[in-house]
Amino acid sequence: MTNSIVPASMSDFLENLVHPQEVKKLSVPQLEELAATIREALVEVVSSNGGHLAPNLGVVELTLALLAKLDLPTDEIIWDVGHQAYVFKMLTGRYKQFPTIRTAGGLSGFPRRDESLYDSFGTAHASTSIAAGMGKAIARDMKGYRNNVVAVIGDGAMTGGLAHEGLNNAGHMKSKFLVVLNDNAMSIAPNVGAYHHYLDRIRFDPVYTASKKYIKDKLHQMPAVGGMLEGVLETMKTGLKAIVVPGLIFEELGFRYLGPVDGHSIEALLEELDLALSVEDQPVLLHVKTVKGKGYAPAEADKPKFHGCGAFDKTTGKTKPSIGPPAWQAVFGKTLAELARQDPKVLGITAAMPSGTGLDLLAKELPDQYVDCGIAEQYAVCFAAGLATSGMKPVCAIYSTFLQRAYDQIIHDVAIQNLHVVFAMDRGGIVGDDGPTHQGLYDVAYLRTVPNVVVMAPKDENELRHMLFTALSHDGPIAMRYPRGNGQGVELDAEFKLLPIGKGEEVRPGKDVVLLGYGHMLHPALEAAEQLEAEGVSAAVVNPRFAKPLDRELILSYARREMPMVTVEEHSLQGGFGSAVCELLADEVFPGVPVLRIGVPDELVEHGTQKLMREKYGLTPAGIAKRTREWLARLSGKKLEEPPRKEKVLAGHRERVVEKVEAAPRA
Repeated sequence: MTNSIVPASMSDFLENLVHPQEVKKLSVPQLEELAATIREALVEVVSSNGGHLAPNLGVVELTLALLAKLDLPTDEIIWDVGHQAYVFKMLTGRYKQFPTIRTAGGLSGFPRRDESLYDSFGTAHASTSIAAGMGKAIARDMKGYRNNVVAVIGDGAMTGGLAHEGLNNAGHMKSKFLVVLNDNAMSIAPNVGAYHHYLDRIRFDPVYTASKKYIKDKLHQMPAVGGMLEGVLETMKTGLKAIVVPGLIFEELGFRYLGPVDGHSIEALLEELDLALSVEDQPVLLHVKTVKGKGYAPAEADKPKFHGCGAFDKTTGKTKPSIGPPAWQAVFGKTLAELARQDPKVLGITAAMPSGTGLDLLAKELPDQYVDCGIAEQYAVCFAAGLATSGMKPVCAIYSTFLQRAYDQIIHDVAIQNLHVVFAMDRGGIVGDDGPTHQGLYDVAYLRTVPNVVVMAPKDENELRHMLFTALSHDGPIAMRYPRGNGQGVELDAEFKLLPIGKGEEVRPGKDVVLLGYGHMLHPALEAAEQLEAEGVSAAVVNPRFAKPLDRELILSYARREMPMVTVEEHSLQGGFGSAVCELLADEVFPGVPVLRIGVPDELVEHGTQKLMREKYGLTPAGIAKRTREWLARLSGKKLEEPPRKEKVLAGHRERVVEKVEAAPRA
C-alpha cells in the first residue's frame, strides 16, 4: 500500500501506532482526518485482496470513538459477525500487516483470539456478541472488576434469535454492559422483517428526534439552571420515548436506551458514549445510525455488491470480470427458478443471502415463491418444516457453514417428521479467503448420521440440475452440497431426469485400483487416473453421487475383486464419505480390501485461496495421483523410486490377503 494517497500526518500516525491508547490523544478534527485516512486504506487494500468493504467503511467513526473512550485491552470489545473489524485491526497494532488481510499467512478477515490480545472473542457467524459479552460481564462481576464490556452488533445480526436471547438475559441480569447497535438498515442485502421496520420507527420518527433536540438546546441556553437540569433532561427523554415510540422494546427488556445518534459524527458519538459508559446499574443499548459503504461512492450506491467483494478497480468500483464457466450458485439459482415456474408449490428460502445463493433470480421472477428470513438459519429450517407439513416444497439455500446453526431443527423438526425439505448447501468444501469459520467441511458428517436424510453431491453443474429436480421429486428430507466458484463448463441438458436414490456410476473402467471422487472431486480424480494410467496403473473412477445411502452393490463389486479403494472428498475425513465407505466394508466383512481416504485431516483449514488450500491437502489431480501412487507402493512393500509398473504394483498386497472373500452377493 502506498502512502501518497492519504494525508501524511495521519498515515504516519497509523504506521507508528502500537497501542490503541494513542487514539485518546487526538482531537475531534484529528480523529476526523484519521477517519479519512482509514477509508483510503480500506479501499486500497480491499480493492486488491477482496473482502468486506462496505461494512467497514460504515464503522470508521464508531471504531475511533470507542477507542477514544475505552481503555484497551482492560476494556473489551466484541465485534458481532466480525467482518466489520478491519478498522479495529488497523488501530490495534496491525496497520502494517493490513495489506496481508485474507491472504495465506496474513491477517484474518475476522477477529481471532490467537491473532491479537485485543481480539477478546473470535467471531464470524452472526448474532453471537451479546451472549458472549454477557458471559464476559458476569465473569468480570464475579472477579470483582469493573472494566467495560462492549458488544457491537448490527449488519442484520439483530434478526438472529441468539441476539434476542442475549438481550433477554442481559436485561434480567442487570450487569454493567454496553450493546452498540450499528443500525445501517442492511445485512448483506437490505434487512427484512418486522424488527427492521421497528428500528425504522425509532430512526426516522421526526417528532421524537426533533423534540429531543429542542429540549436539549433549550436547556443549554439556560446558563443558570441548565447544568442542574441535565438529569431532568434524561428523565424527560425517557418519558418522551414512551409517548412517541410506545413499548420501546429495549427499555421493556431492562436496558437503558440511548440514541439514535449519528454514527458518522465523532463529536456526537463521544458525547453519547460518555453517558453510556457512566451507567453502572443496568445494561445500556446505544443505537447508532450508520451508512454502509460510507465515504466510497460505489459502495454507498451498491451496498450488497461491496458487502463482501472480490478485487475491483478502486477508481471506478468495477469488479474484475470473472473468467470461465458460470458459478455453481448461478446454475442452481437458474435451475430453481425454472423448476419453480413449473410447480407453484416450490418455494426458495434464504437466510439473508439472496445473491450469494443465487436466489436473487427467483426473488425477481417469482417473488411470491421466495422468502428471505434474515440472518436466522434456525428459523429458516423450522419455517421450511412448517411449509412442508402443508404440502409445499421448500428449498433452503444456505451455505454449508451456516446450516450448522440449524442442526437441531434439521433433526427435530425435519428428519423426525420425515418432511420433504430440500437443503441446497452452497460453499460445500474449501471456501478460501474467509478461513476456518466459513469452510464447508462438516456437512456430510453432521447430516449422514441423521435418519431419513438423503445426502448427495453432483459431479458437475449439469448433474446439479438433475439432482435438484430429483430432490424436489423425493418424499423426505434431502441435502445437496456443491462448492464455491465456477463450475466445470459442461453442457446443460434441456430436459430434467430423475436420478435413482442411492445409485452411483462408474465413469472410467480399471482393474488395479478404484478412485471414488465424491461430488466435484470426481473431475480431479479422473485426471489423476489418466496420470496413473501413463505410469502403468489401471484406475477405475466412480461417481458415487450419494454419501447416504451409498451405492452398496457398486462399491462391493470392487471389494469382491479385491481392488484397493481411494476415496476423494473436499470434506473432513472424520465422518465423511470415506468413513461411510469404510463402515460399509467393515459391516460387510471385507477386511482384505484396503482404503485410502484423501480429504481434509483433523485440523482447521486457514484462510488462503481455494487453489492454494487444495494443493496443500492434495485435492488436485497431481496430489491425488501422488498419494495413490505412494500408497500402492506401500501396499506392495516396495520403496517408491520410480513410477511403479502395473503388473507389479499390487503383488505385495495380494500376497498378504490371508483369506479370499467369496464373491457371492451379500444381503
